[in-house]
Amino acid sequence: MTAVAHSSALSGAAPLVGGDAPVLSVTGIGKTYAEPVLADVSLDLIPGQVLALTGENGAGKSTLSKIIGGLVTSTHGSMVYRGAPFAPTSRRDAEAQGVRMVMQELNLLPTLTIAENLFLNQLPRIKGLGWISQRKLRDDARAAMARVGLDSLDPDTPVSALGIGHQQMVEIARNLIGDCRVLILDEPTAMLTGREVDLLFEQVERLKREGVSIIYISHRLEELARISNRIAVLRDGKLVSVGSIADYTTDRLVTLMVGRDIGERIDLGERRIGAPMFRVDKLTRGHVVRDVSFEVRRGEIFGISGLIGAGRTELMRMIFGADPTDSGTVSLGEPLKPLHIKSPSDAVAQGIALITEDRKGEGLLLTQSIGANLSLGNFDAVSRYGVVDGEREAALSHRQIGAMHIRSSSWRQPVGELSGGNQQKVVIGRWLERDCQVLLFDEPTRGIDVGAKFDIYALLGAQARAGKALVVVSSDLRELMLICDRIGVMSAGRMVETFKRDEWTQDSLLAAAFSGYAKREELLTRETP
Repeated sequence: MTAVAHSSALSGAAPLVGGDAPVLSVTGIGKTYAEPVLADVSLDLIPGQVLALTGENGAGKSTLSKIIGGLVTSTHGSMVYRGAPFAPTSRRDAEAQGVRMVMQELNLLPTLTIAENLFLNQLPRIKGLGWISQRKLRDDARAAMARVGLDSLDPDTPVSALGIGHQQMVEIARNLIGDCRVLILDEPTAMLTGREVDLLFEQVERLKREGVSIIYISHRLEELARISNRIAVLRDGKLVSVGSIADYTTDRLVTLMVGRDIGERIDLGERRIGAPMFRVDKLTRGHVVRDVSFEVRRGEIFGISGLIGAGRTELMRMIFGADPTDSGTVSLGEPLKPLHIKSPSDAVAQGIALITEDRKGEGLLLTQSIGANLSLGNFDAVSRYGVVDGEREAALSHRQIGAMHIRSSSWRQPVGELSGGNQQKVVIGRWLERDCQVLLFDEPTRGIDVGAKFDIYALLGAQARAGKALVVVSSDLRELMLICDRIGVMSAGRMVETFKRDEWTQDSLLAAAFSGYAKREELLTRETP
């Protein structure tokens, strides 16, 4: 049994006692849409403490945090902030009172620079002229960026030129500017490297010392143990447990979250791994992806590991035809035959599907219904004479909602109202309905709770047993080690090593992930006079 608790000397944990006056009290908070999504939740936030908030996707975590952050109005209950009634009418209203929220969905404008995004609502002006002081803007931005370890970036860099990890750190930096008394962090480390996580946690410790109260939402239980003082567990919109982090083990937390016991191993079932049916040969695009080759057998799950920026996502997009390639081929079939892929539609037509890491930006139409999103890529199955048939769309939707265990009020519900995990299930369900032979999964469980992860692992196993070839990109090494038959490691744009099951260790995978950068530094050192 793995313990979540650790030394209070390490965490700075302090018990909740009568003398600790809450900075924010939430009493009987509830929210109802078509049906209740949050019911009778009561919590206190204590200055200088981190309250971990966890639970399955759809448990109500994001809804509760959005109510506190002013993005959603509660249906029931009340809040008291710093001794006065608190009912923010907007996010800006909450921020003006010192309540900040860093959401999973980044709130940045990609066409503006880092500096402009950081100080968008308070751009420094030249006195008497009203013009923006570019010099002060850059200086202030550098100071804000340094607090989260972004010293090496130019504040004039457009946000669109940054990777997801760096964008997340910019969003965090933006929310640390000014007076912040309550900070909500919703899955803040989902796309961060280990170094960036350490920098974030340094800021969390600093904020605790300054008396800031923090709500930390995460499915990564080891993170909660590292920085939290207390923990609250939601299930099906209700608060099922709250207490000191020291009183919980990982097993107990998982059971509270999902209402059942989940083991730490998964049986993907008996599979017959056949001949190679999918091959990537010397795929190259500039310095981003360089001469990458690998093959996947029928019924095999092939994992791809590596650091952020190693080229994993770019490789998946190139295979799928979403990004151009300079050279190389993709082959499919038995025997293998080169494919002509110039666009995603070419890839889909030839039996290749991509479950993108950016489900909101690239995978879903958030304002459209679950049914409409499941039907994307399956138009022939739901249409007659070029027109969508409602009965066919409903049948497809009910089939996938049941198979994927998607929590929703109906197949007509807008996808944007679903939790992150249920949105991901919609994306996966769309491609499973099409029955593609090659499934490319890019971070398939990012932002998904423990119970839903195991559901998706079982789904991957079922697809492999059906003879599909699966490629899974993940930043979670333990996830890859749990489900994959082989793991290829990318470093600095290259596939540097491939490991078979029982040959890899976490240390060997990490060493391979860093190896390409070490070689590049060595070459640069040699070239420098």
